[in-house]
Amino acid sequence: MKKIFALVLVFVLALSALPALAQGGLGSPENPIEVYFVPSGEAATIVEGGQVLADALNAATGLTFEVLVPTSYAATIEAMCAAPDRTMGFIPAAGYVIANNRCGVEVSAAAVRNGWPVYWAEYIVRRDSDIYTFGDLDGKTWGYSDPGSTSGYIVPAVEFNEAGITPGAEVQTGGHNQTVLAVYNGEVDFGTVYYSPPMMPEGHAPWSTKDLLEPYDLTVDESHVTPEGDLFVGDIKVMDARRTAAGTAPDIIDQVRILAITTAIPNDTLSFGPEFPQELRDQIVQALIDLSADTEAWNQTALGEAYSWTGLDPIGDEAYDIVRNQIAFLGRSEEDILGG
Repeated sequence: MKKIFALVLVFVLALSALPALAQGGLGSPENPIEVYFVPSGEAATIVEGGQVLADALNAATGLTFEVLVPTSYAATIEAMCAAPDRTMGFIPAAGYVIANNRCGVEVSAAAVRNGWPVYWAEYIVRRDSDIYTFGDLDGKTWGYSDPGSTSGYIVPAVEFNEAGITPGAEVQTGGHNQTVLAVYNGEVDFGTVYYSPPMMPEGHAPWSTKDLLEPYDLTVDESHVTPEGDLFVGDIKVMDARRTAAGTAPDIIDQVRILAITTAIPNDTLSFGPEFPQELRDQIVQALIDLSADTEAWNQTALGEAYSWTGLDPIGDEAYDIVRNQIAFLGRSEEDILGG
C-alpha cells in the first residue's frame, strides 16, 4: 500500500510540474505571450519580421507568442504595465527607464549591434544645407520620431539644453525612417535618429569612434541598394537610420549627411512585465541568444532586419542609470516625454 501511495504521489507531483503551456497557462495557444515592438520603423516590416521571430521562438521553446506594434512608445509602455504577467517588449533605453519606474518592468538583456553594446543618436541634414556646426541648429526646424525615443528625442534634447541651443518648430514624424525622409524632402531642417557604425569590408579594421562618421568619399564611392535591401557606399555597408529609408529613396546617402553624433547610449532592451515567470524569461532569452548565432535566420526577424540587432547579452538595470540621469536633467515628467 505504501508503495502504491508513493507512486501516486510521484505521479501527482509530476503533473504539477508540467510546463505552463501544457496546462493552458502562459505561452499556450489560448494564452499567448504578448511581444511588443516599439513603432520605430515601418509597422508592416516590424510585424512581418516579428512574426518570423515569434515562429522561431515557438519552434525553440514550444511557447506561443502574439506580436503587437502599438502606435506609440507610450502605448507600448501602457500595454506592458496593463499585463505585467504575460508581456515582453523590445524597447529602447528611455522607454525602459520610464516603464521600470511606472510599473516595475524589468530588463533581462540588451541588444548587441556588430559587437557594440552601445549606439548613438545622429543629427542629420540635407547635403545642400547651410548647417555645418552644432550651433547652427539653433532656431532650426527639428524632426524626431517620438518624444519617448532615446536617440530620437531624449539624448538630443539633453545636449541642446547643455549647449544652450533652442530648436525652432518641432515635428514629430512617427518613426526614424519618417524622420530621415522628412529631412530628405526638406520638410524639416534637421532630424535626430539612431546611429550605428558602418560595417567595413573584409580586410579593413572595424569602425572606431576615432574614424569619420561617414568613412567614404562620395565623389569616388557610389551608393547603392542591393536586391536584399542593404545600403552600401562602395563596399561599406551603411547601418545608421538612413538605411531604413533606402527603399523609398535609393539616393538617400547622396542627399542626406550626418552632422554629428551624441554621447553613447546603452542599447535597446529585451524587457519583461514585472510578474512574468522567471523560468520562462530565462528560456526565452537563451532561445534568442541561440537564434542570433544563426545569422541567416536571425536576419529575417524583426530584430535583425528592422532593428539591426546582431545579438543580445544579459544586462542589469543599473546599466540604464545614465539614461535616468538624462531624463532627470531635462526636468520633464513622464507625461511630458511620452506626450500623455
